[in-house]
Amino acid sequence: MSELATEVSPPAQLQRRSQLYRWHLHAGAEYGEQGDGLVQRYFGDDEEHELAMHLGLADLSTLPRSGLKGRGAPLWSQHQGIALPHSPNCACLHTDGSLIARLSQEELLVLSDLHMCASLPDDLQHSGSIESAEGAYLLPRADSHCWFALTGRHATQTFSKVCGVDLRSAKFATGAIAQTSLARVNAIIIRHDLAATPCFYILSDVSSAEFLWTSLLDAMLEFDGGPVGVAALRALSKP
Repeated sequence: MSELATEVSPPAQLQRRSQLYRWHLHAGAEYGEQGDGLVQRYFGDDEEHELAMHLGLADLSTLPRSGLKGRGAPLWSQHQGIALPHSPNCACLHTDGSLIARLSQEELLVLSDLHMCASLPDDLQHSGSIESAEGAYLLPRADSHCWFALTGRHATQTFSKVCGVDLRSAKFATGAIAQTSLARVNAIIIRHDLAATPCFYILSDVSSAEFLWTSLLDAMLEFDGGPVGVAALRALSKP
C-alpha cells in the first residue's frame, strides 16, 4: 500500500476520523488520507522522529484493528494459520506484520502495522467462516477503543506518574501486556518497540480518549515531550 496521500483539511467527504480530530487540527496537525480514514502525518516538521525518540505521543485511532472472543477463538485462529501467543497478556507478530495480542485465553486483539500493509485486521472483519465457527465471534475494536502510542527514552518515566505498573524494560519486555488503570482510566498497554526506540501501544474506551490524551501530554511536560504524527513512528520502524 502506498504512503499517505496529500494533506486534507478538513475532509470533503465522510471518512474515518479520530475522536480527537478537532483537537489535532487546532494543534496544527497535517493530515493525509489512507484507506477509508484520515491519519495525522505531522504536528511540526519532517524531523518529528527525533521527538518520538525522546518522548512522543501519537494517535493511531484510525488504523485498522479487530478482535475475536470466545472459547473457540484460539482453535479457529489456528485453523486460519494464525500463530497465537502461548499465554495471556502476551503479543506477537503475525506473518503480515500485524500484532496479535492475547488478552485472555479466549480473547484476541489484532492491530495493523504502522504502514497499514497488514491484511489480517480487515480479513477478520470480512471473514464469513467465523460466523459458523463454534464458540467464537468477532469483536470489532475500531469504534470501541481509541489507540495511542507513547514512544521514546522517557516513556517509562512518564508512565510512572500515571500508572502503578512498572513498565521498565527489566520488568516489561517487548510483547508484554498490562491491563491496568492509566490516569484512572482502564487501559490496555502493549510494549511494541520500534527498532531501538521504546514504544507502548495504549488502547482505551473511546469515551476516555480526550481525557487520556490530555492527561498523558500533561505527564510528558516534565520531560519536554509532545504529540507526533504517524510519519515519525514509521521512520523509527525502518530497519
